[in-house]
Amino acid sequence: MNIAESAFRTLDTTEIRPTAVVIGTGFGGLAAAIRLGAKGYRVHMVEKLDGPGGRAYVYQQDGFTFDAGPTIVTAPFLLEELWEMCGRKFADDVDLRPMDPFFRIRFDDGRIFDYGGDKARNIEQIKTYREADVAGYERYLKASQERYKVGFEGLVDKPFDSLAALFKFLPQLIRLRSDRSVYQLVSRYIRDPQLRMTMSFHPLLIGGNPFSVTSVYTLISFLEQRFGVWSAMGGTGSIVEGMTSLIEGQGGKIEYNAEVEEILVSDGAVQGVRLRDGRQIKSDLVVSNADAAWTYRHMIPAEHRKRWTNRRIERSHFSNGLFVWYFGTQGKYPDVPHHSVILGPRYRGLLDDIFKHKVLAEDFSLYLHRPTETDPSMAPEGCDTFYALAPVPHLDANVDWSTYAETFKARICERLEQTMLPGLRDRVVTSRLLTPQDFHDRLNSVKGAAFGFEPRITQSAWFRPHNRSEDVAGLYLVGAGTHPGAGMPAVISSAKVIDQLIPAAVPRRAE
Repeated sequence: MNIAESAFRTLDTTEIRPTAVVIGTGFGGLAAAIRLGAKGYRVHMVEKLDGPGGRAYVYQQDGFTFDAGPTIVTAPFLLEELWEMCGRKFADDVDLRPMDPFFRIRFDDGRIFDYGGDKARNIEQIKTYREADVAGYERYLKASQERYKVGFEGLVDKPFDSLAALFKFLPQLIRLRSDRSVYQLVSRYIRDPQLRMTMSFHPLLIGGNPFSVTSVYTLISFLEQRFGVWSAMGGTGSIVEGMTSLIEGQGGKIEYNAEVEEILVSDGAVQGVRLRDGRQIKSDLVVSNADAAWTYRHMIPAEHRKRWTNRRIERSHFSNGLFVWYFGTQGKYPDVPHHSVILGPRYRGLLDDIFKHKVLAEDFSLYLHRPTETDPSMAPEGCDTFYALAPVPHLDANVDWSTYAETFKARICERLEQTMLPGLRDRVVTSRLLTPQDFHDRLNSVKGAAFGFEPRITQSAWFRPHNRSEDVAGLYLVGAGTHPGAGMPAVISSAKVIDQLIPAAVPRRAE
């Protein structure tokens, strides 16, 4: 008998289970709903969009399947744990395939580095750039492992809503020089400029600037080497479908086209939510998987907020925005791997423009996703599915994306033709765009920031919005904007954090 079944079978028909409303069906919300269902709560999920996933929404267009957001799995055991809680096996529902290489890095001069889980092959490639950096790479991986032990094993799934928790880990963070940036730590061990890019770009995948994000995030390098990089057959959407199936199997309800306008608060505690259509859903607790800044700024009236005031939110630092071009091609590009990073002529200068100056530069770097390299079913026969993602400034850059999006797409197309996809312009048969304005309007992200608050050290752990709200009793937060941050492992772990904060459901007698 699994945990959820045992919780349900102890109840009789005269008992009412406490209700939990979960706002948003991103990975954080889905994981939270599964854990709440296992605790015996009656779960009611409400989602603004017409389907599940949030940033992991799936577009079906002209026979092509486009994963809107996250495309890789780096800690599959976190998902396996959720399935186990429901008495099921993850592998029965989702087929994960290992990526080899993890990423192909293409530098502006045309040189290639296939970065993967084969350490020996990585070392052979490093030798062709700077042989003396081989020893530095070995030392860097050890430094990454140290930060993994503290940052992932020690912090990622632990509540961080008290100063005591902060002080407990502070000596280790000081010892590991967490004040250094990712790029600074990498540069201690590696001298070649292109190898430094290869080992330091990872924070961009979670909305962080490698030149300002704490070096704790170098733990990603060891995480990848230890557990691999995986993609799901059928796309990331197959994981979302599996999670919704778990929730429905627990008796949970998922309601789409249901946008929350306000979290109802009385005497400092949640009472439920009011939807945009005027309906109210009463509940014993609320979990918000919406953007944390949006949750406080737009869903909770100012009189109920003392810590996360409008002024504090406006003064916070937000992650970059994203411009994503989804497209399908007639014919295939068999030499293009599943994941590629196409770096532009500038590295630090471009990141300064994005994160500091809030300027849309003339140059850009791209993440190119070609899932049909692994799963041809994501496109019609003989075709390829792609998306090209460019980190850009958030909406403070004052770019009118409604008029500039097509121009920027054309620039990306030209760059792809010059680098990895010759003849692309004449082979595109379907296309759609996602801009920072869409992140604001469609996904309710403050400033159109794709990952919420930037994960710099002064906005991490205790300094981030807490998983248990500081302002409203009975309100909990999961997702990229709260602790531990963005990225699929962190977002799923945020649900594990609130699992430790929310007591098991105590049924009450029906009146």
